[in-house]
Amino acid sequence: MLSDQLRSAGVVGAGGAGFPAHVKAKSSVEFLVVNGAECEPLIHKDAEIMRHFPGEILGGSEAMRAAIGAERVKFGVKTKNHESLEALKAACQSALIDWVELGDFYPSGDEYELVYTATGRLIPAGGIPLAVGCVVNNVETMFNVNEALAGRPITRKLISVAGAVARPCTFWAPVGITFREAIELAGGATVPQFGIFVSGLMMGTFTWDLDDVITKTTAGLILLPADHYLITRRTRTQPEMNRIGKSACDQCSYCTEFCPRYLLGYDVQPHKVMRSLGFTATGEAHWNQWADLCCSCGLCTLYACPEDLYPKEACDDGKKYLRVAGMKFEQVKPVQVHPMKEYRRVPSAQLRKRLKVDEFERETPYEDILYGPNKVRLKLKQHAGKPASAVVARGDRVRESQLVADLPPADLGCPVHTPVSGTVTAVTPDHIEITH
Repeated sequence: MLSDQLRSAGVVGAGGAGFPAHVKAKSSVEFLVVNGAECEPLIHKDAEIMRHFPGEILGGSEAMRAAIGAERVKFGVKTKNHESLEALKAACQSALIDWVELGDFYPSGDEYELVYTATGRLIPAGGIPLAVGCVVNNVETMFNVNEALAGRPITRKLISVAGAVARPCTFWAPVGITFREAIELAGGATVPQFGIFVSGLMMGTFTWDLDDVITKTTAGLILLPADHYLITRRTRTQPEMNRIGKSACDQCSYCTEFCPRYLLGYDVQPHKVMRSLGFTATGEAHWNQWADLCCSCGLCTLYACPEDLYPKEACDDGKKYLRVAGMKFEQVKPVQVHPMKEYRRVPSAQLRKRLKVDEFERETPYEDILYGPNKVRLKLKQHAGKPASAVVARGDRVRESQLVADLPPADLGCPVHTPVSGTVTAVTPDHIEITH
């Protein structure tokens, strides 16, 4: 069965969430929706993989479609990536694929947004695509499905390295190499002091740590000068963000009016969540409920708010509050698309200007880099679910592609394989280190 092959190969969602692909392969649905939208500013790895590996992506898509019994494949690609789209169409031998051409807006790759655009169906509030007969997978995940069919486990990750680097590019990075190594492969930084946005400016994480490592879900690394506007904003503490919001939010509601989920008809209202910061007489338990359906796309914080406040971070805190309190918001009113939805889309070019990163918008062409690291550090949790457990011990010799960590089949998660041959030099509850 395909699901067994995917689990054995350690295939997880390569779009960021890292959901184990073998679970989706057991579904029975009407549509397979392939996500090639790629919305994060400055990262272009999906456009590159579609352009250079169309046959492999389509092979994995067909295998997944057959496994889940889907009648059609809905393949979402931005019209601006016409070279990628033409490469896919030229390699396509199936009459079961519908090409869904998308505008260059953020976040057209959100699965709620993509399912609606591709099928006209609205996922129930708080639900998953399965509820409307869809399974959604990223294009790189489809490539990896094809790899699993060939018996090759996932030991590398396609990443874009962009921003303040000498040679912005896209390449296959061995899982477990450091950010420092990946940056050097892109020619090194062009500024003396910089911070790193991991997997995106909008929904990614931020770090100063050059010794952190690439995982199966790393979409790319974006370097920005240490004094850049976005780094100044991101490095404020949560109490600072809350204090600024409490003192300055005037309830203009722009954060809500531009929210993609709100415009689709979901009851996400960041401006109400901002009231939980303490400038109203009512309590957190009431106002935080309006955060529960937020997808953390970041548009409210980084684009919509005219005062540079932090409604997305308030929503993140609100969701944590609800979890701790054991509360779950249930949307009573039916999901109905807002009449202004199409007129409030956020063009990617306009978003880049708002983020002050236009000067860093460059192509990141695919390079066939063969890099053999001397050491890798393999995290045991590179996926949704439970972490894997080491099946090797310190001092063991391992060979390239060997299984080094696994978990019981009944547990949600995926095994981990080594991209290098060598000696296991460390095993901790969090990672395995292998030296070539």
